[in-house]
Amino acid sequence: MEIGEIISDAAMYPINNVKALVIYVVLGIIAFLALIITGVGFVGAGEATGLLSGGLGILGIVGIIIAIAIFALIAGYMLDVVKIAINREDSAPEIDPVRQIINGIKLFILAIIYMIIPIIIMAILSAINETLGLILGFILLIAFSILLVIAQCRFAKTESLGEALNIGEVINDLKEIGIVKVLAIIIIIGIISYVLSAIATGIGNFSEIIGAILSGIVTIYTTFLQSRAYGLLYSDAE
Repeated sequence: MEIGEIISDAAMYPINNVKALVIYVVLGIIAFLALIITGVGFVGAGEATGLLSGGLGILGIVGIIIAIAIFALIAGYMLDVVKIAINREDSAPEIDPVRQIINGIKLFILAIIYMIIPIIIMAILSAINETLGLILGFILLIAFSILLVIAQCRFAKTESLGEALNIGEVINDLKEIGIVKVLAIIIIIGIISYVLSAIATGIGNFSEIIGAILSGIVTIYTTFLQSRAYGLLYSDAE
């Protein structure tokens, strides 16, 4: 598929599957509110009084657990969105909470593994020469971020961390798709996400709650868009 086709399809996908979008927008809002009400809000209160009571601390932990579970569920669901896009189907995935939460956690682990490599190399090089370490480290971070996109698609397709960590095959997939095409999609999605987030933030300055709701809507919409676009992109490697 051409870049324009991928972006236009991905932009309309959440709207064409509005039921799934609404469900996950609500979940996203709940996650953000859980963090604000039981986490950020109480931390602020603790700083103001110099004391954070045990009860508030427990509520904060509960809020973080709820948010993590919801974000893992969303991540796992988006992997299924990627898989459907790889097959060039237009339907929305079924909700499968246990499997999707587990896959969401695995996706988080996958991201850590891919990002820890350039960070370690950057630290070693910086110890030798700070400027060299920063420059090469930045280049490696970009390179591994691109590889991570392809690895996520491999994981979505196979649900196997081993396949996603097979860097040789990931590189082969990247060559098959074309690095310029992958970079273009990543940049375009980044610009769209930034613009929508900036709009939501500007409107949300009037109220923290409104900001949380708008952030939830924008985050889920752009996550749907990104997942669909990456899946369609990866379908070129099939």
